[in-house]
Amino acid sequence: MNRRDALRKSALFAGSAIAAPTMLSLLQACAKQDRLTWTPQFLAEDQARFITAFVDFLLPKTETPGGLDVKADIFIDSIYAKTYDEAGQKNVITEIDKFNADCKAAYGKVFADLSPEDKTKCFQAHEAKSPKFPKNVWGTAVGPKEPVGFYRSLKSTVLWAYFTSEGIGKNVLSYDPIPGEFKGCIPVSEVGNTWSL
Repeated sequence: MNRRDALRKSALFAGSAIAAPTMLSLLQACAKQDRLTWTPQFLAEDQARFITAFVDFLLPKTETPGGLDVKADIFIDSIYAKTYDEAGQKNVITEIDKFNADCKAAYGKVFADLSPEDKTKCFQAHEAKSPKFPKNVWGTAVGPKEPVGFYRSLKSTVLWAYFTSEGIGKNVLSYDPIPGEFKGCIPVSEVGNTWSL
């Protein structure tokens, strides 16, 4: 299984935790902004650079569009600006600063300025120490719900922003804007690609 397939499968579970109509409208609004004139609504410039670098490293452009191509970083800034309360916003700033401070202590630079090799090591370290999402059944958590921490929460939000974007929904995933007939019992082999809404 390649990296893109693994991310696609994990996004099925990640998105259910945050999905709401307001978020979808924010994502559509972000798609219309020009990257060259983008001014963050909430984040300071160094924090926006961190989010952009995080998105680009997690979902780089390959044969399919990357996270920056669908402007997931702009969307995340909009989420912080429009849906987080003051305490949540302060926590985001604190966590970004802490993430960058940890990178500087370990590698001598903030995350956005690290080499690809050091970014890989940084992600591996956070992947190992970050709590996991609870097991779920059809998107509903089963068992105790422990906080997953900033790294995993941001990663989940990036994946959700990516897979719910219009460009990915129409051009990468299978897309049927007007569903046809209902086929209740077909072999899994005939289902094909993962479907967007």
